[in-house]
Amino acid sequence: MKTKFGMLANAAVMPILLYLAAPAIALSPGPPTLPVRGLYLGAPKSSEVPLVVSFIRDALPKEGVNTLVMEFDYRYQYTSHPEVVDSDALSTSDVKAIVAACHAANVRLIPLVNLLGHQSWAAQTFGLLRAHPEFDETPKKYPNNQGIYCRSYCPLNPDVHKVVFDLIDELAAVCEADAVHVGMDEVFILADPDCPRCGTRNRGELFAQEVRTLHDHLAETHREMWMWGDRLLDGSVTGVGEWEGSQNGTAWAINMVPRDIVICDWHYDSTPPTAAYFAVQGFRVVYAPWRKADVALAELDQMRSVRAHPDAVTAPRMLGMLQTTWGGASDFIKAYNGDRPVPAESAEAAATFRALFGSIRAMQASQSGGQ
Repeated sequence: MKTKFGMLANAAVMPILLYLAAPAIALSPGPPTLPVRGLYLGAPKSSEVPLVVSFIRDALPKEGVNTLVMEFDYRYQYTSHPEVVDSDALSTSDVKAIVAACHAANVRLIPLVNLLGHQSWAAQTFGLLRAHPEFDETPKKYPNNQGIYCRSYCPLNPDVHKVVFDLIDELAAVCEADAVHVGMDEVFILADPDCPRCGTRNRGELFAQEVRTLHDHLAETHREMWMWGDRLLDGSVTGVGEWEGSQNGTAWAINMVPRDIVICDWHYDSTPPTAAYFAVQGFRVVYAPWRKADVALAELDQMRSVRAHPDAVTAPRMLGMLQTTWGGASDFIKAYNGDRPVPAESAEAAATFRALFGSIRAMQASQSGGQ
């Protein structure tokens, strides 16, 4: 039986497919620049900060990057809650060096802290749940995190947001940021049946409630919220599966969350028209590729096609691209610089980054020259 979301998605996606495929005669040169030309990096180790600073100052302006999403999580020396700080955390002076480099390069820095899900990796539980096990959605279950992907915090714990809000505010302040990326991807543990607070709750409603809670807090400080979009896609209806989409009931949340959130729509192996779907739903959206240049360029082509369409409502919501890296920042930078050895995935991400941003620059040069 189709869910309500399934019927909605089918009704929305088919016109989008036609919208993308049809308008050859309607295409115009379009705006010469993408509003978001972004790169994602994990926060470096303290010893790697000079390398990252040089990369930001020298490489990002040359490539045309204007947005840097940097994932800190609990790897900053928070003073509001030092108990959550993970090992090898960056100092304030480390972060301020990165901030200064971004200012010099005219790059917008958006810090990322993974919220709700991604509170562990393999056997390691990260700072929030290590320091506050009472926040765990599944306390005392899954010893050593065996049998699960990542832990989640319980969004209905009455004290969790007191800590989370302090962390968000402190990180945004030190980064001098007007936006925060809150992650929220790949949430597989939610409304666990053994949780006394949310075990009987609808997962879509619960996910939407947490999105609104984080959004509203950021809005109070006049900061924009960014998040990954996979939990808002029905993985079965769209065909993207349980990773790039949701198959545990969170997708219905798309009908219950604010539309001024920027959605980062990540797809690494194919190019479904889901960014256009988010735009039709009223969100601003960026495509987020990883390590396959053909996928990144196909996503750029979809982004450009919709932006060039003579639709003054939907087209401007297609903001641009966010190249992800998913490895150490230093490995990616070394791969970009041509240094060896580096992990294969870092080399592939760097090659994709070069191909994607080379195409963006060529597109912009062509369009600017034609006007």
